[in-house]
Amino acid sequence: MRRLYFTPYGVGLGHASRLLVLADYFREYQFESKFSSFGEAKSYLNLHGYECNLVPPVEFLWGRDGEFSLKHNISKIPKWVTNLPIQINREIRYIKKFNPEIIISDTRVSSLVAGKLLNIPTILLINQIKLLLTPRLREFQTAKFFETCLGESMGGLWNISDNILIPDLPPPYTISEDTINSVKSTKSRIKHIGFISPKKILSNERTNSIIKLLQIDKTKLLIFVHISGPKETRKPIIVKIMEACQNLTNIQFIFSEGKANGDNRPKKVSSNIWYYEWCPHRDEIFQLSDILIIRGGHTAISQAIQFGKPFISIPIENHGEQLSNSIKIQKLGIGITLNPKIIEPSIIKKSIEKISNDNKYKKKASQLMEISNNLDGIENIKNIVLSHI
Repeated sequence: MRRLYFTPYGVGLGHASRLLVLADYFREYQFESKFSSFGEAKSYLNLHGYECNLVPPVEFLWGRDGEFSLKHNISKIPKWVTNLPIQINREIRYIKKFNPEIIISDTRVSSLVAGKLLNIPTILLINQIKLLLTPRLREFQTAKFFETCLGESMGGLWNISDNILIPDLPPPYTISEDTINSVKSTKSRIKHIGFISPKKILSNERTNSIIKLLQIDKTKLLIFVHISGPKETRKPIIVKIMEACQNLTNIQFIFSEGKANGDNRPKKVSSNIWYYEWCPHRDEIFQLSDILIIRGGHTAISQAIQFGKPFISIPIENHGEQLSNSIKIQKLGIGITLNPKIIEPSIIKKSIEKISNDNKYKKKASQLMEISNNLDGIENIKNIVLSHI
């Protein structure tokens, strides 16, 4: 049996969920898959029945209120310097034991280094080559120069991969354009392949079972609040959205906290609000919903586009990539971005009313869904994998 080795970045679930889709897909072609990661990603992959080797974390830290913590991250630099070579050594050991034909990394450099040393082909999936600093720092020319230099340096590091694939739409529709297309060292090597999500066809039986379970009234607006990302960033936003929803009794809400090991049974908070710690029916609810409320992560935005849903984006405060993504979706006209620094229940409420009363957002989302449907990211990756084998 052919073997694939997947190595997602461990913070949040976006990177792991992309590679999980690929592992499930390649299983149908008699490929055996194994993962390595850390943090929430490891629990998430184990939950879905895949063996995941543990490596020490090299991760960013987030503040209590969801902001990027510069102070704490600087203090962690010695640990990163220590953990990265340990990651590489462990990956070499794991890869030798599993003996895969291809290594597919999602924003993890240690497995690319290990693959290079072991002469195994590598594929890199990435939607952020250049690390964007906070908006306050980006006001200074020195910071912008540092950001550019760091981006080019990281681009050189990612170049050790045999393929650099961008799971995004081609220009001018690229969501992550500010973190991808502006890096000169990788510009000639990157390939936009489309989103990495299966174009699911959900049966009426499956969707009707969710309608019955959650007592959804099809005559009323349904909003899915799907908050993902590092756990420290989720709860503060959920609390504010919940408060905004209390008086909107004519709208139905379903919340998902995105807690990988959380309770997957829905809890009724009020007459119009259901709450999941972990939602096992995400695709069905995506399809049933009229509007989404999500963060600014690339995976969440790409799924919203694929389902043709207008959405409200609340990026993580001072998270350069999410802020950049959210600015682009406003340019494309498929959603509304809220400033996480000044977000209040009243602002959320007004945004819900605006996006529900203006059909232009739905129209733009449908147009972009059609563009997305013409690109099959999964099939493109399959062809690249088979070309190596």
